[in-house]
Amino acid sequence: MPEPRAPRDPYKVLQVDSEADIDVIQAAYRRLAQKHHPDVAAEPESAARMAELNAAWERLRDPRRRAEVDRERADRERVERERRAQDDVRRRAPTPPAASSAPPDARPSGAPRPATAPGGQGRRPEEVSPDWTSGRSSAGGGYDPASMRRPEGLGAAGPPPGDPSGSVLNFGRYAGWSLGEVARRDPDFLEWLDRMPIGRPYRDEIDGLLRRLGRRRAGPVAEAERRGLFRRR
Repeated sequence: MPEPRAPRDPYKVLQVDSEADIDVIQAAYRRLAQKHHPDVAAEPESAARMAELNAAWERLRDPRRRAEVDRERADRERVERERRAQDDVRRRAPTPPAASSAPPDARPSGAPRPATAPGGQGRRPEEVSPDWTSGRSSAGGGYDPASMRRPEGLGAAGPPPGDPSGSVLNFGRYAGWSLGEVARRDPDFLEWLDRMPIGRPYRDEIDGLLRRLGRRRAGPVAEAERRGLFRRR
């Protein structure tokens, strides 16, 4: 058996404003009753419509019952405002960075990407010195994501230890930690992050931190006097 439907807003039933005077509400009730009374209206739903009009008028004609109606309406409006506010917060929340699905780079570690024009054609690869080096360490290759990245998720490392320096991460187990704090606690994580697409915005900072920790140095230079436009770190 279907559950009885909750009565509609009596103000909407009588087609009046919630601030309307009682005389205005009564006049609206009489006008609608004359139109929808079963003795006058031929529609089959006229009896149900008349019953709805009577119920609405009974609720609004009594000051105490009308006050209850006003409180109920205010509560519904408050709930709706809160729901919309929560929806806005969810819509504005930043989307977590997606893991890269690109295949591993087949180029040697530290080799520059060839510069291409739009469409990938029409521009020669960038020429660099044989002495060019990214300065990246080779000591971080043993980083094990299964144990060091921690599968337990966002912020799993706990609150930062203090004395922050540098950019603050907003992802992974060290969410909320600055790079300087991570360097003091887990430099292997920085070496892993340096190799991940998500770490690209932080690579200059990571490079400086790993150099200060003695985990990174520039590659050998065959001719110290060689200069020009070749990049060196």
